Amino acid sequence: MSGPADWRRPDAIRLVASLPMAVLVLGPDLVIASANPAAEQLTGQGARRLVGKAVAQLFSFQEPLILERLADGDAQLFARGAGVRINDQPVRRLDVMTAPVTHFPGWQMLVLHESVGVEALSGDGAGAGGGEGVALRAPEVLAHEIKNPLAGIRGAAQLLHRKLAGAERALTELITSEVDRIAKLIDQMQSLSQRSAEPVVPSNLHEAVRRAQAIIAAGHPAAVAIEEEFDPSLPPVLCNPDALVQVLLNLLTNAREACGQRPASRIAVRTRFASGIQVHAGPGGKPLRLPIELRVSDNGPGIDPGVRDHIFEPFVTAKKQGQGLGLPLVQKLVRDMNGRITHDRDDTSGWTHFRLHLPIAKADSAGLKKARP
Repeated sequence: MSGPADWRRPDAIRLVASLPMAVLVLGPDLVIASANPAAEQLTGQGARRLVGKAVAQLFSFQEPLILERLADGDAQLFARGAGVRINDQPVRRLDVMTAPVTHFPGWQMLVLHESVGVEALSGDGAGAGGGEGVALRAPEVLAHEIKNPLAGIRGAAQLLHRKLAGAERALTELITSEVDRIAKLIDQMQSLSQRSAEPVVPSNLHEAVRRAQAIIAAGHPAAVAIEEEFDPSLPPVLCNPDALVQVLLNLLTNAREACGQRPASRIAVRTRFASGIQVHAGPGGKPLRLPIELRVSDNGPGIDPGVRDHIFEPFVTAKKQGQGLGLPLVQKLVRDMNGRITHDRDDTSGWTHFRLHLPIAKADSAGLKKARP
């Protein structure tokens, strides 16, 4: 009887040829070296005609960043719904992915796919981060592998807590609480595709900001100081406190990375009333007012113009080492709290702003206190 070792197994060429998306292998000079049948079908040309053509000769990308990444030769990119013109055909919306070939410097793979049947999370348009059409399922795959080491970290922190005293014990308490928060966040991420949301409760907005700042300061003591401009008269907001801290951590971390080591770098957090902002709850529903604004700003170079309109879409990033999941998760968490998040760049002043708008907690809720600064 023949065992598994005797099976005839398909080679890599056969596997690539079977893929439903177009795969083109590019040499260091960005000339097509090979193409699978799906690429032939997409371009309307056979492999013999495709091989030897320069990418720029065959494809015209509306997003300049795609060609820039290809020219880099060692960068990854995933752009959903990018405008692509093939030869003289009308522009089509394709998912575009680039990736370097391991152990072959300069060689890359260009993958194009016409996405269909994608489940949308929800959306209000590009200005409010409308690119939410892809469910974030990648965290579900990683959740189990992440939770195991988290449990070990929590146990080690508890052991250290027993042996330390004074201010040092506060650090172990911070580790433990953050592990618990991350574990809970992973649970939430696992249910993203099911559109489930944690309950919202009246919360102190400024306490969430301070907690996020403390976490960043503990991990990055030399980080850029965060300027505060808080409105002490703000009432509590209706949100999920842990999710709000996660949102702030992502936004403040992005701001810190954007500033880098530049001299005169500044990060500012501002809270204020923003009357007049409201969203519609759906057909027949009453408009929901979002009068509380929290703005996270930095004077870094700003987001690449080529991806500014897509920063809330999964896997879209201008960072070489980025995965493009941070801001999509931020948007999902904010929408689960019935809030909205927007982004804008003030080129005149050189500041980048992320504005988070949240609903106010009901004034008749028992035991509420103002969001003291």
